Amino acid sequence: MKLLNIALPKGRLGDKVYGMFAAAGFECPDILEENRKLVFENPALGLRYFWVKPSDVAVYVERGAADVGVAGKDILLEYTPDVYELLDLKVGKCRMAVASKHDFYDDQRRTLHVATKFTKIASDYYASLGRDIDIIHLNGSVEIAPILGLSDVIVDIVETGRTLQENHLEVRETVVPISARLIANKASYEFKREMIDRLREGLAKLVEEAEA
Repeated sequence: MKLLNIALPKGRLGDKVYGMFAAAGFECPDILEENRKLVFENPALGLRYFWVKPSDVAVYVERGAADVGVAGKDILLEYTPDVYELLDLKVGKCRMAVASKHDFYDDQRRTLHVATKFTKIASDYYASLGRDIDIIHLNGSVEIAPILGLSDVIVDIVETGRTLQENHLEVRETVVPISARLIANKASYEFKREMIDRLREGLAKLVEEAEA
């Protein structure tokens, strides 16, 4: 029996998502054990789960190491992996937003300096506004960039807004809402469609019940 390979993001979101998978009938009890293992199998149900860094889930799925996985919409928009997006799981909700210091005034006559980890999302957003920008790609905490005068604004994920408040920044605009999505490898979807559709339908029912 061929196993359905499922990539889950490490961390709180992954734990929550696994709970949904289990509730949909795709359980793997070994995954709940306290250990440092990364790969878990339930041969009886034909399942293999593995934990990966959230930003890597789409890579595993796109390249076929995983048949399905769960990735944030931010990752899908930023890296545009060649995968099928099957379902919005409506968990891990946050937003991609523009933030700045409280007293910042956007003078449209000058180039806007934007610090971000998400250069494609930021570029696409400002291109849609016809705004001239200078992208400053950062890998670490972007909140410090406006404080030190490196940038005028930042484009980053905002969940509660507490980090922004503590650094005397405020949200100015929402770029796009973000949530976790079920994604599938395109070839796997052709060869394992019945099982993947069963998973998608089970998860969709849970999402619908939660939203009711």
